[in-house]
Amino acid sequence: MQPIDVYGIGNALVDIEYQVEDDFFPAHGVRRGVMTLVTHERQEEIIAALRARGDMRKMMDGGSVANSLYAISNFGGRSFFSCKVADDEAGNFYLRELGQHGIRTCGDFHEVETGRCLIMISPDAERTMYTFLGASEFLSPADLDFDAVRRAQYVYIEGYLVSSDSGRAAAIELRKFAAENRLRTALTFSDPSLLEIFPDQMKEMLGDGVDLMFCNEEEARLWTGAADLGEACVALRSFAKQFVVTRGAKGSVLFDGNHFIELDAHKVKAVDTTGAGDAYAGGFLYALSKGQSLPQAGQLATRIAAAVVSRFGPRLEAEDYRRLLQDQVSSRTGK
Repeated sequence: MQPIDVYGIGNALVDIEYQVEDDFFPAHGVRRGVMTLVTHERQEEIIAALRARGDMRKMMDGGSVANSLYAISNFGGRSFFSCKVADDEAGNFYLRELGQHGIRTCGDFHEVETGRCLIMISPDAERTMYTFLGASEFLSPADLDFDAVRRAQYVYIEGYLVSSDSGRAAAIELRKFAAENRLRTALTFSDPSLLEIFPDQMKEMLGDGVDLMFCNEEEARLWTGAADLGEACVALRSFAKQFVVTRGAKGSVLFDGNHFIELDAHKVKAVDTTGAGDAYAGGFLYALSKGQSLPQAGQLATRIAAAVVSRFGPRLEAEDYRRLLQDQVSSRTGK
């Protein structure tokens, strides 16, 4: 059986994206700039208000780890995704999209409808998410494929799973199985709100720590209680052997296990930050799985994140990933 570069676990959500003006958030009681878990009814209420203002920009299959695996597969890597959808129009759409991009999956359908993530993009390109988990809330250890896990270089765990008891149990079991089988573990915090609402559950999910952690600067400070980035980076060494702290237009900080490495961001005009961190993680994990160093992985990750924020939506077209990979090779070889 073929090896797998990255085995991921996370929420399977159909993304619905709208552009909104700043006055929309206070007018409708929406907390700006973070992910909020909501009921189906509350999400429908906000969608109705958005429809009254204008048309949605796009609908596509999404989810944090799914976005990362999409990048890995389009770079030419092999990926596997444990997720949960329903046997409904959205769920079947989601599974078709995974298959079309070479992402293998497993698991049974759930009777609750497929989850959706409503994404609102404000004029400064910041994303605000209203998420109804739907079937994803019932992701469980039974949805893991351990034969596939054994063939993976990395297992990648989505921080959003912390909000679901069964999803968190699946993430913990996956992390423990990977550690027992000497597979490398990676985790993303996913969103600052999770660290505020579910700190104890996140500690449980992290356990004794992971090999590689992805977070942004706000998450790094929230998790460690540090006053500044430098202090946070020192503290993060207790939770991960290696880590990445993304800083948007300020670049990123890597820790390779011994040294801190600062990388500049590519200068672009940001129009939509949705999926930037997911794209970064996808590029980073792909590069590591192909034997590249942490700085090389960071350079590819920085390129893809810049490309993603310069257009609407969390993903690029397939040919864009190939071009970015070629650009990286050219920059390294001078050709």
